[in-house]
Amino acid sequence: MGTGGIAAGGSTVMEAFRQEFAEVGVDNARVVEKCRLHKVGCRGFCARDVLVDIAIDDQSWTYQYVDEKMVKRLVAEHILDNKPVEQWLVGDDYHTFHDNQEKIILGVLGHIDPESIDEYIGIGGYKAAEKVLATMTPQDTIEEIKRSGLRGRGGAGFPTGLKWSFCAANQADRRYIICNADEGDPGAFMDRSVIEGNPHAVIEGMIIGAYAIGADTGYIYIRAEYPLAVQRLKIALAAAKERGFLGKGICGSSFDLDLKIKLGAGAFVCGEETALIASIEGERGMPRAKPPFPANKGLWGKPTIINNVETLANIPPIINRGAEWFTSIGSEKSKGTKVIALTGKIRNTGLIEIPMGMPLKKIIYDIGGGIEGDRLFKAVQTGGPSGGCIPQQHIDLPVDYEGLKSVGSMMGSGGMVVLDETDCMVNIAKFFLTFTQEESCGKCVPCRIGTKRLLEILTRITEGEGKPSDLDLLQELAEDVRDASLCGLGMSAPNPVLSTLKYFRHEYEAHIFQKKCPAKVCSKLLTFYIRPDHCVGCGACKKACAVKAISGELKQVHQVDQALCIKCGSCFDACKFNAVIKE
Repeated sequence: MGTGGIAAGGSTVMEAFRQEFAEVGVDNARVVEKCRLHKVGCRGFCARDVLVDIAIDDQSWTYQYVDEKMVKRLVAEHILDNKPVEQWLVGDDYHTFHDNQEKIILGVLGHIDPESIDEYIGIGGYKAAEKVLATMTPQDTIEEIKRSGLRGRGGAGFPTGLKWSFCAANQADRRYIICNADEGDPGAFMDRSVIEGNPHAVIEGMIIGAYAIGADTGYIYIRAEYPLAVQRLKIALAAAKERGFLGKGICGSSFDLDLKIKLGAGAFVCGEETALIASIEGERGMPRAKPPFPANKGLWGKPTIINNVETLANIPPIINRGAEWFTSIGSEKSKGTKVIALTGKIRNTGLIEIPMGMPLKKIIYDIGGGIEGDRLFKAVQTGGPSGGCIPQQHIDLPVDYEGLKSVGSMMGSGGMVVLDETDCMVNIAKFFLTFTQEESCGKCVPCRIGTKRLLEILTRITEGEGKPSDLDLLQELAEDVRDASLCGLGMSAPNPVLSTLKYFRHEYEAHIFQKKCPAKVCSKLLTFYIRPDHCVGCGACKKACAVKAISGELKQVHQVDQALCIKCGSCFDACKFNAVIKE
């Protein structure tokens, strides 16, 4: 019952089970009375939704692609007769997907009811907060997080404990803690899924962080486009306050904390910490020059700590299991795990959690199941719209902060888009520049004007109007935007251009010099033909053509008038006989 599951029909399936139990309960009351419908958050394997577990005694079975029409048989055969419906069960690939991961944050998602504080407490929830408040000083808490090597999971990878220590060292009459749950990257759904599946983990992390820096007020900044996450946060905050984990004298201590939800309006730039602060203060979400950094002068001029959802959710297990346990996971300089949204041209899309340092190849082929349609892997774009594109030659690269940075990309919040041989890298760069240019807040000239000029050049190249001088101009302008922009979002916006120029320059050259798109994506560089030996004269292509560029009678071979063709590709999409080709 996460957003992905609900979109696939989770609510309908759950209601179907409820109705079926009511119908069969008359004759099978003893069995049905023991049945309990249990909603959970996203388990990660979004490509297989709706997922349903049926647990009887100590054994559990998982079904995939479940819809309401399957419910009657599942109840009759599996629940009443204890005979699993074998053809609907998940296969070995489902288990392979999960077994190759190491789950700290996602471990309980898909197992506990996100709207039940009792289930969170039942798995050890709020034990870390109780431990910190009862046995550790704020400085002890900071030192433990420092020793763990936890780095911010929001993108920059700054050491969390060090950031906390900077804030705590500032003399001030008040401090604040903020959870950044804005998450505006296309294809990224890590923070949303964690909050939807286990909101109490984030709240507990904020309690510990607030205690460590001496804050009595905190904000969870989350975009209004996440209604389910907001709803479950509200339920969790109310339950935590009722049980004494928020408010006055938390867990019988002298520590007070009030947490509030602040809804964002969907501006990508508000993921940048100073723009986020401005938004909470009621100002337009625009970044401010640094220094001073928020840890010194943040919300309303007071020392402020901003951590993202994943960072905060890591805090309770570190306190419970110790810094040494956390440092045993991951690579030399990047400790722990990373939650990644795995999307694109890949068989197994979804949410995964890997130890830092896992090679790209293992993620794509062992967890992701390889490229959809057995096509060739071409590149992977990491770090959201401001990340770089990593080519096939670096497929053995370890996924951690240092590894990704070494090839011109970045960890970012954790988005990972897999591209195959049918993707045009010039068009990919244009796609991401379109997003960052539209989302530029406009405060600084390099980002406001520079991204617009970059997009204009890329558009010109994809439309067959590129000039040889555009290659050097793109490189120079991208470097200027990177070096001169005010905030991190502007600085990283040119990454898709710089990385594709570095690794796929031959594609740019083909667009400019040969006026061809090697991947056959850029429509204005294509020519459409009809193959006489495949055409059956059905007329589908002729009907689809809006400019009447296709001639030919029914049951006769059709032809394309190149002088009239506007290269929209509608004929190619309409033909069911592979008679229309593009070159």
